[in-house]
Amino acid sequence: MYRITLILLLSLLLPDVYIYLVYIVKRTRSILWRCAYWLPSAILVLLYLYFIYMTGDNALSRHSQSIGKLAIAVMLFAVPKILFMFSSLLGILCRGISRCLSFLLFRTSFKEPRFPFVVHRLPFTVLGLTLGIISFANILYGALAGITHFEIKNVEYHSTNLPKGFNGYRILQVSDIHIGSWQEKKGAIQRLVNLINEQHPDLIVFTGDLVNQQSHELDDFRNVLSELHAPDGVYSILGNHDYGTYFHWKNRKEEEENLNYLLEQQKVMGWKLLNNEHTILYHQGDSIALIGVENDGEPPFSQHADLPRAIQGTEGLFKILLSHNPTHWRREVLPDSDIDLMLSGHTHAMQMEMFGHSLSSLKYPEWSGMYYDGKRALYVNVGIGYVGLPFRFGAWPEITIIKLVSDNG
Repeated sequence: MYRITLILLLSLLLPDVYIYLVYIVKRTRSILWRCAYWLPSAILVLLYLYFIYMTGDNALSRHSQSIGKLAIAVMLFAVPKILFMFSSLLGILCRGISRCLSFLLFRTSFKEPRFPFVVHRLPFTVLGLTLGIISFANILYGALAGITHFEIKNVEYHSTNLPKGFNGYRILQVSDIHIGSWQEKKGAIQRLVNLINEQHPDLIVFTGDLVNQQSHELDDFRNVLSELHAPDGVYSILGNHDYGTYFHWKNRKEEEENLNYLLEQQKVMGWKLLNNEHTILYHQGDSIALIGVENDGEPPFSQHADLPRAIQGTEGLFKILLSHNPTHWRREVLPDSDIDLMLSGHTHAMQMEMFGHSLSSLKYPEWSGMYYDGKRALYVNVGIGYVGLPFRFGAWPEITIIKLVSDNG
């Protein structure tokens, strides 16, 4: 927490100090205006300190919505200023280099260089302002509209192992709903459910992280999520957030009751939870195995999966695995099984993607879309909801329709 506080203060105050000394001091002598410049950052810092250090234990859990909105406000002020600061510094650096070249090559004065290619700071200032305005608009859109910008992605998975009876079979995948983040946007979840049902898939699968921290987050959404339907049902698995490990429970029993409540509610909703187990799907005279494991994440994320147990009895069948964390694919699935297709979520693409790139690629080799290893594949869904920041840009909330295609001829 102290590290986060330090990063917050630096991201807010460093560009403020720079802009104040380089621009504000030179352009106004009014103490009132100079003080007014610091007011937004001062308010944001005080609000952050209040929520984190003065609202009791477990502040991130009890005030997640307020802290998330505060984080967006910090981004709106800090990111444009940081971009402007770096652009301005680049202008100062380039101008300084050009003056040195002018002096060394032409022996001109530093004060009035006659070097024909001397660099002026104005274009860099304009660039900084432009980048600042664009980033402000993007953050604002991502916070106000991006989180409900539901996107339907249609993909195909081709395989010679797929039985002909499943040729054209459509699986709809959703992931990472994080229902606790939608308490103030219940209408958006109804719209999501309607949109899913309108796709008329053969099967619906959910690949983990139904809640943020507590299973009772589901209480106001149980009925609407119960409306999801497909001919072959709705199947789900658990993600790292579903275990409630991010909440400070009074004791172990309370934590276990929280998980049990989540399991019970999924049954009430008509969802079939696959906890280290499998089911057999039948379609047009053929069958395939749908396998689900508990969360298996790289440390420090929880590891509860038992893949050998889950696949026992599926020998000779085409296999689809539901596993929340995509790193499970290379750690165990590829080397220790013959799973044909794995579906996962977890990454959120860090809730931001631009020009096909995301910072999540620094942590996850497979972070969004379809990945192949020979004929075997992994699909990573970037999720529906959000954690912490109520923000998505580029990595829009995703509904994936995966069409199975048999290449048997």
